Amino acid sequence: MIISENTEPELIEFQKLMKKTDTFLNNEAKGNEKYFVKQTAQLLEKVVYDALNTCAKETEFADTIHLISGAQFPDIQIHNFFGVEVKSTIKNHWTSTGSSILESTRNTDIRRIYMTFGKLGSPVEFRSRPYEECLSEIAVTHYPRYKIDMELKKGETIFDKIGISYDELRKMDNPIEPVSRYYKSKLKPGESLWWASDAKVEDQSVPMTVRLFSSLLPEEQEKIRVLLYTMFPQILGKGNDKYNRPALYLLTRFGVVNPSFRDMFSAGGQVELPKRYGILVKMPAAFGRIARYKELIQETIFETSKQTLTENWGISVEDEDRLSQWCDLCAVAYAETNGSLGYKTAHEVLMKIFNIYDYTEESSLIVAEP
Repeated sequence: MIISENTEPELIEFQKLMKKTDTFLNNEAKGNEKYFVKQTAQLLEKVVYDALNTCAKETEFADTIHLISGAQFPDIQIHNFFGVEVKSTIKNHWTSTGSSILESTRNTDIRRIYMTFGKLGSPVEFRSRPYEECLSEIAVTHYPRYKIDMELKKGETIFDKIGISYDELRKMDNPIEPVSRYYKSKLKPGESLWWASDAKVEDQSVPMTVRLFSSLLPEEQEKIRVLLYTMFPQILGKGNDKYNRPALYLLTRFGVVNPSFRDMFSAGGQVELPKRYGILVKMPAAFGRIARYKELIQETIFETSKQTLTENWGISVEDEDRLSQWCDLCAVAYAETNGSLGYKTAHEVLMKIFNIYDYTEESSLIVAEP
């Protein structure tokens, strides 16, 4: 990384320096292409650093440039006000994966950043642009990262797409939220974002390995079933697509794959459970699981964000009435295969399980706005 120590210089002078540096690097590449092709990412930062120092002679930037590779963002900082991030590809194109959108190691004094990009596939060439003007999309490795496109046209940046400027996004406490909201709006039926929720990235864990459901301990299998009922009560209903989103959630949330996903919920027989006044009725095994893990269900419902529940349940979630709403959703789903009497029975059983006595016998759910 390069850091400059002078106070705020004129932007136009910095732009001249970057243009001069591009010209210098491209002239060097024409006469010594093999040298540049051999450069690693870290070595290329030193090459750009040396070029900047050469081009900064007899300017206000002379003797103010420092390289701090890997220790801070951006790689090169000038006048402790301007910065240069160095990226490259060994292929003959102008795209690559960039830095994390979190910018957790950013030098907060740096106000303006340029991207210097080395295309090391023959013919070797260098280009520099304002950082925010060449960030096209978000890619995901261990954290969401920007995708770089040095040929990006005006109005096509990721910031244009989400309607938030680069400076606004980088200063947010949770920059993931508007990004995930944008990508969720582009999802097609059956698609899901495995990397993004409304939670902060630091609070999320993405599975590093994938496991088969059959390899889990029975207790873990049961808890996962119950959590899927909690997040997707439609599982209790009918329909060929009711398992699609839960199956995606099983993979993205737990790193678990089940080739026989339907069998997780179709087996188990029946259990006897009391209704409101203690009358026992036979219910599917799913209701027995709900009774056995009612504390886990309550904890999940009240600790999950309102936005996530709204997306998964398809209703307008009320903070103080979440549990009753979930019970109603379960009863409505159960009634799809058991009629209105099934709704009443399921509703009373669930009310008894969770000791909720102030309820009506008809659903009052409000569908969320799309």
